[in-house]
Amino acid sequence: MSRATPADVARSLVFYALFYGVTVLLAFVVSVQLVLPGRTFVRTIFLWTRYHRLLMKVILGIRVRVEGEVPRGAVLVALRHESFYEAIDLPVLLDYPVVFAKIELLRLPLWGRAGRHYGLIGVERDQGAKALRAMLGEARRLAKEGRPMAIFPEGTRIRHGERAPLQAGFAGIYKVLGLPVVPVAVNSGPLYQGRWKRPGTITVRFGEAIPAGLPRPEIEPRVLAGINALNRESA
Repeated sequence: MSRATPADVARSLVFYALFYGVTVLLAFVVSVQLVLPGRTFVRTIFLWTRYHRLLMKVILGIRVRVEGEVPRGAVLVALRHESFYEAIDLPVLLDYPVVFAKIELLRLPLWGRAGRHYGLIGVERDQGAKALRAMLGEARRLAKEGRPMAIFPEGTRIRHGERAPLQAGFAGIYKVLGLPVVPVAVNSGPLYQGRWKRPGTITVRFGEAIPAGLPRPEIEPRVLAGINALNRESA
């Protein structure tokens, strides 16, 4: 990856000031909305995500190109994870998704509480059997709402161009939910990962749906191939 230019640094600093300044403000707005009847906070989170996408385009010069058919309804969406972009963009990319997320995100002040109400499912890497059963039970409950279920099956951010095995829990979640899987390739790393962002185009490529009920030796290679489809392509 080439070194950041002075223009990259300047754009990134403006982006951070505008994005995180508004994020703090909206966190307090959401905390008030959570004690009110209804689900107005969902709209606020959606607007926050749209605001992020707008700043990416106007300030950072980063555009998002979506390829393939965006899935709707009850489906397990397995996304490549190269930067924080994917996590922020999910409410825009998918239709009110349930998201499997690191448990640390649910422990953040204000946003953690909002995340639980929105539909984030906390995942701990070394969780015991009791915690695992609770997580899968919550996943089954939310899957019945007919919402797409988004997961980063690699478990953490992976550098662009590298491959990583799927976390062991992915196959278990796939089996328990009994949903088809749509693999999603993303090449955000060269532009968005790291302190200084770079202009360009992030491609999000939705693959063909993989049916439910396949054995682990078959489902894992197919998902890996799908989420790594952009691995040799620059952003």
